Amino acid sequence: MAIAPTAYTPTAEPVSHHVRARQLLKAHPEVKRLMTRNATTALITAGCVALQVAMTYLLHGHAWYWSLLASYVLGAFVCHTLFVIVHEATHNLVFKGQWANAAVGIAANLPMVIPTAMSFRKFHLKHHSALGHFDHDADLPDHYEAKLIQHYAIGKAIWLFFFPIFQVVRTFRCRSVVPFDKYIAANWAAQIAFNVGMYLWLGPGAFLYLFFSFWFSVSLHPVGARWIQEHYLVLSPEQETTSYYGRLNGVHLNIGYHNEHHDLPGVPWNKLPELRKMAPEFYDPLLHHTSYTKVLLRFLFDQELSLYSRLVRGLPTESAVPATK
Repeated sequence: MAIAPTAYTPTAEPVSHHVRARQLLKAHPEVKRLMTRNATTALITAGCVALQVAMTYLLHGHAWYWSLLASYVLGAFVCHTLFVIVHEATHNLVFKGQWANAAVGIAANLPMVIPTAMSFRKFHLKHHSALGHFDHDADLPDHYEAKLIQHYAIGKAIWLFFFPIFQVVRTFRCRSVVPFDKYIAANWAAQIAFNVGMYLWLGPGAFLYLFFSFWFSVSLHPVGARWIQEHYLVLSPEQETTSYYGRLNGVHLNIGYHNEHHDLPGVPWNKLPELRKMAPEFYDPLLHHTSYTKVLLRFLFDQELSLYSRLVRGLPTESAVPATK
């Protein structure tokens, strides 16, 4: 019986997105018109932030478990949309100026309690330029994570529940990314002001719903399965990126169109489905997911999957030899 890999799968191939983008632009130069911005994203940001603040107010004074329940069934979805908005702002797809986009990202970050938007920006852009390069891509698990968790369901569930912590620790590995700048300073200043305001208005209990919403949106929750869907080798041992074409794209601003996004990061969320339709010969042959819940369950219970189920570039030979137990 096949068992999960105990080392990363090495590849000497160039990043597939860089190759496909050149081929796609040559075959369909008309897709360049999709590279624009969508200011409507700022209005969606305001609506999501307002909804999270309103829910915090409505839950004020109620038992903590109501905040826990509400954050799982509603807040995690809203917070996930806010993460997608941070992602859009990271690529300057809302407004023209960088500070204007940073402002949108910082605003979307406010209900998440912890200032992460501008740090995400720095590491995510490096993820695009150095996909799969162990020393530069913080999306790749560290060796200690993979060895600690292995391929057992309980281990993978614990890992995904504490995913936000693991993600922060990984960033220390990526020394090519400058860890602080003026955008991060602005992010922290705005977040501290928001947190103090919420504390003075509603007290410490105000943060229960907000924090749980943030945690579940990147944790052991169906939407948290997005971190598995995007680059883990769940459907193919060779396809380094997998899109999701399920119903939640309508709620989460087409974040599932991940191959399309990596190919042409200058296309905003509302144009990604159009990109796929304009170049079906490039995207129809690719495997894709249709359910976050199925992704989550398969990752947890499939003994052939581990945190090592990733394509990696730039590792020493002894660290990147596919192996099985």
